[in-house]
Amino acid sequence: MTGLGMVTAAGAGVNATWRRVCEGSSTAADADPALAGMPVDFCASVPGPDLGVVGRRTVYRLDRFVQLVLVAAHEALADAALVAADWDGTRVGVVIGCGMGGVATWEKQHARLLGRGSEAVSPLLVPMMTPNMAAGEVALACGAQGPSFVVSTACASGATAIASARGLLASGECDIVIAGGTEAANTALTVAGFANLGALSRRCADPRAASRPFDTDRDGFVMAEAAAVLVLERAEHALARGRRPRALLAGCGAATDAYHPTAPHPQGRGAREAMRAALRDAGLAPGDVDHVNAHGTSTVLNDAVEARVISGVLTHGPLVTSTKGVLGHSLGATGAVEAALTVLAIEQSTVAPTANCENPDPVLDLNLVTKIPTRQRVRAALSNSFGFGGHNVVLAFRTP
Repeated sequence: MTGLGMVTAAGAGVNATWRRVCEGSSTAADADPALAGMPVDFCASVPGPDLGVVGRRTVYRLDRFVQLVLVAAHEALADAALVAADWDGTRVGVVIGCGMGGVATWEKQHARLLGRGSEAVSPLLVPMMTPNMAAGEVALACGAQGPSFVVSTACASGATAIASARGLLASGECDIVIAGGTEAANTALTVAGFANLGALSRRCADPRAASRPFDTDRDGFVMAEAAAVLVLERAEHALARGRRPRALLAGCGAATDAYHPTAPHPQGRGAREAMRAALRDAGLAPGDVDHVNAHGTSTVLNDAVEARVISGVLTHGPLVTSTKGVLGHSLGATGAVEAALTVLAIEQSTVAPTANCENPDPVLDLNLVTKIPTRQRVRAALSNSFGFGGHNVVLAFRTP
């Protein structure tokens, strides 16, 4: 892994996000006018961002989920010191995870259809709305001519994309893969759906305290938007151009619950197997893991099941955190965001705190980091991502 780029509710850029998660300060905003009158009227939205790197003539034809991933990709490629003019584009792939696609565009154009008739619907509706355009536009922007596609495994999408990218490198099909996740679904329709499902926190009077992973008083997650991109390279390619990796993606594990459309398996069957598979793939023993970036959604069921799985597989008690207390839950982007934060934990020998976890649930046997960051060497770490449909994906990172 030679490059990182992020756009989150903490701001544009890796440094802004890392600083905020280490502060443990929530990004959830006060009531959003677009959500006025709804049972949940707040979320965590990206401020801005500056879309200058996308280009004025391009921005107007892109939904926000694509705009965000283009900004993140630009930062990641710059961080990796990669310039499109210098590479063989046929050896460069793009894999992006996205759960929802262009929801904002769909809602806006549907309102036009109902209010003004079919002639008012934009001819750009389809290319703005379809999820695959996240990968297509990144490939277009940087001249990547190798395989490019979008994967959708709900809230595990970003992690699935990174695992898929590793497969393209391992097979020899690509030398470089631009991988990550993106989501911009803080819309009335999406929020209403999640709220009526009972997944969102109803703490409208105090949004900044709403996302409370592993806390006794957790009552649901906070909707968020974000994008994160990692540049992955074949080892010999990075070495040939003198780039030292920021971290190694040592292993990937995936398994499916096959239990329920939205609820996790009560014993965490798929999550447990995904963690074990990631360890096997990485050649790591459970005791080698120093840190777990948990999926930690702040929902009653997910946190309880995940905690049992972590404590059952990693009995030595590694440091555990969930950064959703700060950033909220960015659905298809969250696996990529948390993978990037796991890389930073390894680099910085620092585990960020779980924000708002004031009273850790006593039945959850975890070595949680709360209130302030913990400084500790992180030689190997896991990033957990779980999604509706029973998708479970775990990424294992280690020091170079």
